[in-house]
Amino acid sequence: MRTRRAVVLGLGGAAAALSFTLGLGWWRSRHDAQPGAGPLPLPIDEMAFDLTDHRGNQVRPTDWLRRPTIVFFGFTWCPDVCPTTLIDISGWLEELGADAARLNTVMISVDPERDTAVVLAEYLSNFDPRIIGLTGPLSEIERAAAGFRARFEKVPQGSDYTMDHTAGVFLFRADGSFGGIIDYHEDRRFALPKIRRVLE
Repeated sequence: MRTRRAVVLGLGGAAAALSFTLGLGWWRSRHDAQPGAGPLPLPIDEMAFDLTDHRGNQVRPTDWLRRPTIVFFGFTWCPDVCPTTLIDISGWLEELGADAARLNTVMISVDPERDTAVVLAEYLSNFDPRIIGLTGPLSEIERAAAGFRARFEKVPQGSDYTMDHTAGVFLFRADGSFGGIIDYHEDRRFALPKIRRVLE
């Protein structure tokens, strides 16, 4: 836990690493769930999965209806893309002001082997408290990813492993229809208007 917290808190001084990861995130996400680049995510009311949030509550996609939703796939042992994106999301929520309370803001873990609800709770304490973490059995994570047209893969790394995954942030309107994606490399000047559009 302390290692992950140090990575998160040390991001501000890692300019060179950030430049690299911006390119990496773009490479990972540019072919995933982009309009015109493959199948679009299903509407939320057509998805089917059953996960648990970091507070221990059961969550199904239909719970998100009637509120706009932003969703990101990640994992707590992610060294760069995930904490950077969660910092971005925290910044977006702060800049949205009172409108941020109208959003479901969700991170779905692609590493249920390590990311229990307790682990997610400690990890997300580093970010905006309105971000909800979801985990559950691998089969349910796979069902969720299929609905979003997202991908993830376990990648061996020496005696351990990491996770490769779609790095974009998915946006949905209050009726559950797909509202777009914020790519990892996108400037906040373009990200925030996309969120505001699904809030309309």
